[in-house]
Amino acid sequence: MAFEAKSVPHPPEPGEPVSATVLINRLLDDATALVRNEVALVKAEVTQSINTLKLTVRSMAAGTVVLAAGMLTLVAAAVLGLAEVVAPWLAALIVGAALAIVGFALIQAAKRNLVSANLSLERTGQSLRKDAAVAARRT
Repeated sequence: MAFEAKSVPHPPEPGEPVSATVLINRLLDDATALVRNEVALVKAEVTQSINTLKLTVRSMAAGTVVLAAGMLTLVAAAVLGLAEVVAPWLAALIVGAALAIVGFALIQAAKRNLVSANLSLERTGQSLRKDAAVAARRT
């Protein structure tokens, strides 16, 4: 695409009338520049937000790995501690069964919440129907 040079009219002298065409061209140029600047601002803000989100997700992932390692160590400590009282195999069985029961209960509670949650986009649907109705009335 070739670059086309626009002839820029000289600024009018004070008191000199300006034609409507010149004023409309200036208005269109200013509006175009404004839209371009707003789009550039949105792009910059979205890029910054995405970069911040990436860093946050990485930190959370690292924290999750460390947390999981700590929890597994605590489970091993519980088994070893209980092994002082009962046979080691029984200690592992008791701790494992207790964790399985807690995990099962958490999953069941989450499933109940998911089933009872209203996941439909009712407000968005209502808003779109309202906008369609307004647009239909205007046309």
